[in-house]
Amino acid sequence: MEYFDPHIHMVSRTTDDYETLAKMGCVGMSEPAFWAGFDRGSADGFRDYFRQLTEFEPKRAGWYGLQHFTWICINAKEAENVRLSREVIAMIPEFLQLPGVLGIGEIGLNKNTRNESIIFLEHCQLATKLGEQVLIHTPHLQDKYPGTRMILDMLDDFSDLDHTRVCVDHVEEHTIRPVLERGYWAGMTLYPTSKCTPARAADMVELYGPDRLLVNSAGDWGPSKPTAVPDFIFEMRMRGHSESLIRKVVYDNPLEFFRQSRNFLFTPREIPETAS
Repeated sequence: MEYFDPHIHMVSRTTDDYETLAKMGCVGMSEPAFWAGFDRGSADGFRDYFRQLTEFEPKRAGWYGLQHFTWICINAKEAENVRLSREVIAMIPEFLQLPGVLGIGEIGLNKNTRNESIIFLEHCQLATKLGEQVLIHTPHLQDKYPGTRMILDMLDDFSDLDHTRVCVDHVEEHTIRPVLERGYWAGMTLYPTSKCTPARAADMVELYGPDRLLVNSAGDWGPSKPTAVPDFIFEMRMRGHSESLIRKVVYDNPLEFFRQSRNFLFTPREIPETAS
């Protein structure tokens, strides 16, 4: 089955991973800006990173017939440095016009601090002003529920922000309901040691239905599995779910969400006609 991974960090993966993803049925991916494994010391470091996302990664994906899209921001882990964050935010608009850039993300909270909240709000202000889609990171483990509630409360201040153009990612069983109830998209991340397993993600699809749900690998530098979405597909098949339902979650839903961006120029693969 073809699928689209709506959240994966290919700058942290090898070229072999692109080939493996293509063989597993992946046709495209969305790569949010995130932490590089260490804190960058200057706005120029972010500029180089944004150029890598917008110039090199689409080419590397294209070697294997994959379509690569990206998001631009300064991530929550580096948002404690408010001065640097504002320098980075000031350069974001010049990248938002480039081909394949979907919007602002992944913004959010990491440790639910005051400075993180300041920079989150300033990202949201920019997104609202420019009419951009937003991809949001929710914190890990014990910080997830309070951080998610803080994020949703802060989003309430932006009356002009279209909830259907916002995805709140890394939801789990205790955070998915308030995200969906407020009209946002919800992303389920499949990690081997935290966040969701394929079975837990399948449980949430069964509990809440497939609408406005995305499933992703968020493959990055740490313990993660870039082919986690096929694991979810297998789990759903083992439970007897229809191919159309599975396809909605792993292919139709990402395309529906991303098509709200003017820069999402996705070309579906042509399926050859079978011989009669």
